[in-house]
Amino acid sequence: QVQLVESGGGLVQAGGSLRLSCGASGRTLVINDMGWYRQAPGKQRELVATITRGGGTNYADSVKGRFTISRDNAKNTVYLQMNSLNTEDTAVYYCNARLILPPRECWGQGTQVTVSP
Repeated sequence: QVQLVESGGGLVQAGGSLRLSCGASGRTLVINDMGWYRQAPGKQRELVATITRGGGTNYADSVKGRFTISRDNAKNTVYLQMNSLNTEDTAVYYCNARLILPPRECWGQGTQVTVSP
């Protein structure tokens, strides 16, 4: 079993920054890619950014140049630095891990990010 716990969400004004963290515990050796997804009210969950165990990254077009995903494998933690936030970034942000042996996904409980005008 792998457990993911997010932290760092909150309320911020437009133009501000937040840093999300997601710590993994349990059978962390089976974790491959990790990432962040978000779900705004009335919308489907969408990809924000992913990072491989080797550090390769992928971003949604809407966050490129503003968000940075990083990972500390020794601490089993993935981060999301969010800069230049705008109201459209308001959502619940979920940490995701893709596992091996057997292949499956794991999700955190989510952390709320609210950007005020």
